[in-house]
Amino acid sequence: MPTASGLINPHGGALVDRLAPGDEARAIRDRAGSLAAIDLSAKQSCDLEMIGVGAFSPLTGFMGQADCRSVCDSMTLASGEVWPIPILLAVDSARAPAVGEEVALYATAPSTGQRVLQGIMRVQEVFPHDKAREIPAVFRTEDPAHPGVKQVLDEGDTCLAGPVTVVQPCVDPDGPEAFLDHRMAPAQTRALFAERGWRTVAAFQTRNPIHRAHEYLCKCAQEICDGLLIHPLVGETKPGDIPAATRMACYRVLIDKYFVPERTALTVMPAAMRYAGPREAVLHALVRKNYGCTHFIVGRDHAGVGDYYGTYDAQNIFDELDPASVGITPLKFEHAAWCQTCEGMTSAKTCPHPGDQKIFLSGTKVREMLAAGRKPPMEFSRPEVAEELIGWAAGG
Repeated sequence: MPTASGLINPHGGALVDRLAPGDEARAIRDRAGSLAAIDLSAKQSCDLEMIGVGAFSPLTGFMGQADCRSVCDSMTLASGEVWPIPILLAVDSARAPAVGEEVALYATAPSTGQRVLQGIMRVQEVFPHDKAREIPAVFRTEDPAHPGVKQVLDEGDTCLAGPVTVVQPCVDPDGPEAFLDHRMAPAQTRALFAERGWRTVAAFQTRNPIHRAHEYLCKCAQEICDGLLIHPLVGETKPGDIPAATRMACYRVLIDKYFVPERTALTVMPAAMRYAGPREAVLHALVRKNYGCTHFIVGRDHAGVGDYYGTYDAQNIFDELDPASVGITPLKFEHAAWCQTCEGMTSAKTCPHPGDQKIFLSGTKVREMLAAGRKPPMEFSRPEVAEELIGWAAGG
């Protein structure tokens, strides 16, 4: 259902805002030194920012036990809204505060190592971290080699729940991956869409540079929607992923030369990757709904890692959910590749030619080419994007 501005409603019906205004933020900073301190992991810091700006609406804080169990078992909050992944504040049992206590939440700025007050929380609940329930439900595996599984295994055994108030959403504003010029909260993207007159907006999630196949998906979406939001994830990712600063340079050069500016927007999403495949695809869709998008591009092995998920599991999961409860339309695309006979980007739905006519390059093969200073072929990557990647691979 659209809002009065004509935009899609946020998940749960209202956009959450847990950012403290100036006077309140100053008062919180003044008393923070007297509060028990909780040091957040990089993932928890990202989650706190996402809660604070409303990207995780309807959440107003870290989840309690009832919500966590319901999410694991049925992919809904205890109140009934679709939600696929627990958003938890797990700490060491020995450092757990008491129910009713107010705690100060600190994060570490990656570029400086400085400890930054990010927000406060009133503890409403303290409960055991049920990793045995969470891990197989969310990740469909218990393999500790899976980066998301390992992340949860390494977390504390006690969870704190309660509403948060955020005083500094971006804890590293001068860092190389802050992107303040592209860091927009959901209220801001919604205002942008309304200003441009976009009623239908497709979101493209990425943690990688946009290659020709991705570009094809984006432009297919632009044919059916008023606008396209290219919305790269710039929060915590696993070692080996291409740094956000390099990816952003690729996005900018690609948009400048190959996309219509009036129909394209670029902002960043400060979320952490879970690599949870199907469930994370649903989370990414709900987040984009909060940002004001009506459609969400779901490609091959969305949010996957290794061989843990089937090629189209992240698309199929939407068939298990009530479309009205999700509230955003998934755009399901086949694996796209360059066909030498068609002389263009195609998929199994559009091209009749055999596989030996297609150019597919794996990420491993592309990284090998970049490390050797060789450009991937133009059928795989625009030359301007390839130049950026070669510069990164060569160390700058």
